[in-house]
Amino acid sequence: MSQVTIPPKVSVDPMRRERRRQPLGGIPAGRSTAASMVQDELRRAILAMEIVPGAALVEKELTAHFGMSRTPVREALIRLKEEGLVEIFPQAGTFVARIPSEAIPEAVFIRQALECATVDLVARIAAPEAISRLDATIARQHEAFEASDQEGFHRADEEFHEALAMVAGYPGIWKIAHAAKSQIDRCRRMTLPVPGRMSMVIREHLSIVDAVRRHDGPAAVAAMRKHLGTLLPDLVHLRAEHPDYFA
Repeated sequence: MSQVTIPPKVSVDPMRRERRRQPLGGIPAGRSTAASMVQDELRRAILAMEIVPGAALVEKELTAHFGMSRTPVREALIRLKEEGLVEIFPQAGTFVARIPSEAIPEAVFIRQALECATVDLVARIAAPEAISRLDATIARQHEAFEASDQEGFHRADEEFHEALAMVAGYPGIWKIAHAAKSQIDRCRRMTLPVPGRMSMVIREHLSIVDAVRRHDGPAAVAAMRKHLGTLLPDLVHLRAEHPDYFA
């Protein structure tokens, strides 16, 4: 394994480092441990492919990067190992885990099962204000697409799927789906730069909302299943283009 430390994409100047010490989502420092802050930021960077699979995570450099002692950094790495995002080899070092390609179909299946059931319910009960909420998330996606803002596009994509769970009245569904899709996210982030990909995602979301607007459950389910299933054909190409990223 090549020794790759924190890449330039996540390096920070001293002023930005102070801001990055704050927990994600604006959570006050008193409500989060140092380990949680490190875990959240590393998870975000790993899932965004800012730190690529196989890259080494050097404790000494991480402590300097976050301005913390080794104890919370080490704890964060252990937690990420439990999530399947980090591998720790006692005599070799700590590395970002490669993507387990055999786990992707199962993760897609789990997400389809959860979100197809959700959108079927949404199509039956959604009020006009709920549909407006979904429209607003797509509008934010379109704005991010026009600005070539992949990070903003991804956030709006997450908001769209979370909004469906909220409208259904079962926010816990999104929490379960979110936990199951961490490996999917890394693959999805690799596809965003592909020409036409972001516009395709927007069209798929529009198809889902159109079916919800017509209260057509079967059509909404079919549109959601197609939307979530597009990653599987992509997986073949991603493995061919980036063989070092996959287990």
